[in-house]
Amino acid sequence: MLKTIMLAGAATALVLSTVPSSAKELKSIGVSLGSMGNPFFVALAKGAEFEAKKTNPNVKITAVGFEYDLGKQVTQIDNFIAAGVDLILLNPGDPKAIGPAIKKAQAAGIVVVAVDTAAEGADATVTTNNIQAGEISCQYIVDKLGGKGEVIIENGPQVSAVIDRVAGCKNVFSKNPGIKVLSNDQDGKGSREGGLTVAQGYLTRFPKIDAIFAINDPQAIGTDLAARQQNRTGIVITAVDGAPDIEAALKDPQSPQIQASASQDPFFMARRAVQVGVGILNGQKPASTVELLPSKLVTRDNVAEYKGWTSDRSQ
Repeated sequence: MLKTIMLAGAATALVLSTVPSSAKELKSIGVSLGSMGNPFFVALAKGAEFEAKKTNPNVKITAVGFEYDLGKQVTQIDNFIAAGVDLILLNPGDPKAIGPAIKKAQAAGIVVVAVDTAAEGADATVTTNNIQAGEISCQYIVDKLGGKGEVIIENGPQVSAVIDRVAGCKNVFSKNPGIKVLSNDQDGKGSREGGLTVAQGYLTRFPKIDAIFAINDPQAIGTDLAARQQNRTGIVITAVDGAPDIEAALKDPQSPQIQASASQDPFFMARRAVQVGVGILNGQKPASTVELLPSKLVTRDNVAEYKGWTSDRSQ
């Protein structure tokens, strides 16, 4: 069923990327993302630029990071409105609190598309199918453990992406009675340091841990470091993201416990967001306001073929 849905989504992509010859020209686009120091957002910005220039080679693109400061993101949206952009792509600092700024942009005739995380009131959202990402990452654990073992779900900040990943993981574990979940509510803060801290607690508290699912790659890397510090081995660590750091870890024989990550594709995510935005500009409302992109599992076995976030995707 999932494959059928994804194929239908791909067909939608083809329809939306074809705009009539009398299409409204995309002259300028504003992009507001978490941090331009994060490779995920760098890839998003590059994908947006690539697709926008396919639409109009002379398009003006302004991509900025709000450094996780909601006030700064609101100011950026105000600046985009003042500049008269046609389309805003944003990764919301707060999905609900950003709502009034989105309404203000829409009142000025600007289409707003959220990427990676849904934003209240946005015209559309393009994001990874995070439930599926959690499912494939945790199915790997079940398969690796032969359906039996003591595992941990290392939770994170309660945004839609994280909530969905955990729900997907729980879906899989609940179907396997031989899997015992020791903990599922500790917040690793989405960071390497947070993953290190909560994992230190797990490793002290539980003498036997067979596997840990971390909600993102930084937490997985912090978890691996905690295990090394305590000389704990034989733990299967999986995550979600497919980031450059996890890519390196999956290729590193010195970090054998990190075994898989359900990848996101920020470059393609931004391309689709621009396609959807241009479609809306031209009166083509998407079939659904939320488009879910499939995740693929990257493992130590297939990482050599993985086209990661920093690879050249301009094709």
